[in-house]
Amino acid sequence: MIKSHHIKVERTAHYYTIGQPSSAIKYLLIACHGYGQLAEHFIRKFDVLARPDTLILAPEGLSRFYWDGLTGKVASSWMTKADRLDEISDYAKYLNDLHQAYLQQLSGDVKTILFGFSQGCATVIRWPMEHFPAFDTLVLWGGMIPEDLDYIPHKAYWSGKKIYGMVGTEDQFITPERVEFHRNLIKTQELEVEERTFKGGHVVDRDALTDLFKDIRK
Repeated sequence: MIKSHHIKVERTAHYYTIGQPSSAIKYLLIACHGYGQLAEHFIRKFDVLARPDTLILAPEGLSRFYWDGLTGKVASSWMTKADRLDEISDYAKYLNDLHQAYLQQLSGDVKTILFGFSQGCATVIRWPMEHFPAFDTLVLWGGMIPEDLDYIPHKAYWSGKKIYGMVGTEDQFITPERVEFHRNLIKTQELEVEERTFKGGHVVDRDALTDLFKDIRK
């Protein structure tokens, strides 16, 4: 008889940064990429936010693969449907450990901003739902909250946080039907999300990103 087993192992995770940790940092931004991206390239979108008071971390998904099959471009993913709960548990601990390691190097009043793009949106929701880290602002860019989670029992945790939902007007993945579904899901789960749009597709637009962070930093 064939039986399935699992064992926890230590492995090496990779991430990239813009800025240096110090007591002068007021904003810690943790930006999680979408499916098939690499943190090394993804973080370049955030160079427009570089300031002496801002530290940007771009962690990379733990699962790497060849985008074209057996060779060529390397890409990464946060999870697949195979053993998904194990993958969620692994990346949630990884992100939580990374966050805590940097908080120890910063002042006590630093504001943490969680940013997810596409698949990364689910990532920056599932991590807090596993470990409930302290943070101030959540940005969901080109993606939705996971529909299989129950947020209402944790209403007190979510109520004190600002949540933005950013969608490109030409995003081929976020159809009007998906937008309406997401709105109903948010309402049912008693969450408050400020919706914003920008002219563009399924991308992190630098101009829209700059405008959003002007408001976040107020």
